[in-house]
Amino acid sequence: MAELEAGLDRWRRAADEFRWEIPDPFNFGRDVVDQFPPEQPALLWRGGEGSERRLGFGEIAEQSNRVAHLLKNLGVGPGDAIIVMLPRIPEWHIVMVGALKAGTLVIPCSTILRPKDIAYRAEHSAAVAVVTTPDQAVLVDQVGAEAASLRHRLCVASPGAAPPDGWTDLATALASQAADSSASRETRAADPALVYYTSGTTGPPKAVLHAHGYTFAQRYTSEFWHGVRAGDRVWTTSDTGWAKAAYGVIFGPWSLGAEVVLLDARFDPRTELSLLEQLAPQVFCAPPTEFRMLVKENLSGLSVPQLRECVSAGEPLNPEVIRAWRDATGLTIRDGYGQTESILLVANYPGIPVRPGSMGLPMPGHRIEVIDAAGIPLPPGEVGDIAVHGSPPGLFREYWKDPAATEKTRRGEWYVTGDRATRDEAGYFWFVGRDDDVIISAGYRIGPFEVESALVEHSDVVEAAAVAAPDPDRGAIVKAFVVLRDGASPSDELAGELQEHVKRSTAPYKYPRAIEFVADLPKTVSGKIRRVELRARG
Repeated sequence: MAELEAGLDRWRRAADEFRWEIPDPFNFGRDVVDQFPPEQPALLWRGGEGSERRLGFGEIAEQSNRVAHLLKNLGVGPGDAIIVMLPRIPEWHIVMVGALKAGTLVIPCSTILRPKDIAYRAEHSAAVAVVTTPDQAVLVDQVGAEAASLRHRLCVASPGAAPPDGWTDLATALASQAADSSASRETRAADPALVYYTSGTTGPPKAVLHAHGYTFAQRYTSEFWHGVRAGDRVWTTSDTGWAKAAYGVIFGPWSLGAEVVLLDARFDPRTELSLLEQLAPQVFCAPPTEFRMLVKENLSGLSVPQLRECVSAGEPLNPEVIRAWRDATGLTIRDGYGQTESILLVANYPGIPVRPGSMGLPMPGHRIEVIDAAGIPLPPGEVGDIAVHGSPPGLFREYWKDPAATEKTRRGEWYVTGDRATRDEAGYFWFVGRDDDVIISAGYRIGPFEVESALVEHSDVVEAAAVAAPDPDRGAIVKAFVVLRDGASPSDELAGELQEHVKRSTAPYKYPRAIEFVADLPKTVSGKIRRVELRARG
């Protein structure tokens, strides 16, 4: 009890003393990356076959300046959108920083998107440039007229390999550019900087617009939650296409002078444990799904003496996983809660006792409450909506080009996250669930609409509904209830065919891992699918 009170007292003091100090003007590349000593370690990259690259801040600064010059010479500048669709390779960091220096609107995208996903993002954003790899270049070319705005197509090809027809090799283009900072633009903290596309309950993905101030605010995620110190090595296992990469592999750690680890390989629990020993990070951040798989391995011989902080986010982490990891390593995994729309909002912080299963306490600089339908904070123990008061600098500006969706997130002076929770007497938040039908699986956010749309494209499907079904490793999986046309017969073969169809039609992680064929779908009197009833079926 004394330890808890001491920890809560430290948190209260930190919250009381915190003041937002967002510099203006601000540009992450100019004001963060360029300010460190050139030789200071910035990035440790490891390839799937064991190949390795180490980059200092000086090389990141120089190469990102070349990117800024290239974009300027191509006529790409402030107000123009650029799609960055690269895997976990150093060029992702270089292009991201360079594009921000150029003042463009940067759109990070996952490399597992399908042509339909790419077409929507290109058309919605009117992006004028794209940077990707040969594999994804083929998919971009398949989009055709829907990506007509992409006038500049830059490709990160293997050394010595020719880029696809119609594409420019990025390395060749950068070699002819100046390495000085004269192409950097002065950007205001409130200027548009980033757009992340995130799945919603209905319709296509929403475009989450962040300002340059957001890239500064992410330092507080790393400072308060990660527990990053200058000179640390930080390994966050996120894919570069997601907002998690913003706080884990670029903006947060680099703001504090840490070196980040980037592993370009598929997840394998034994390999990951081995790399924890080899690469010796001080801070390790992985999604709950990975921790669940790691604790199933034999951890008795694991030796990680340099590891100081372990954190996880994306979905609630099982208390038994926290206990198993602590028993093996002596370290407690500290849960955190944030959104694509924000920096970290609620977390378990270093030096403060963790209540296993709890989301933790609000991030300094934020007033966060559990509120009712009228926007009134609820007393401890009552279920309500997690809401953020006002518009702190780490919160998104808007759903780009969708004022109606933006307005729906506000309840008076509150931003309503869409998640529900309770709060206990000590102030800890406890996650209850989404207040909509978005599916969170292995940390991925999946909109049922996208899965259902892909399913009904199949000639045998009349109707479909997608919901979350519990899963011990992923937290939840996508389960689809499918109504077939007359003459089509349910079978395991057809279920497999539908799964493969969804993988081809949209990003593969969205496919339904379980399919149940039904005669009809439960609906409201107005014809809306009652997904809540389907979820109850399990």
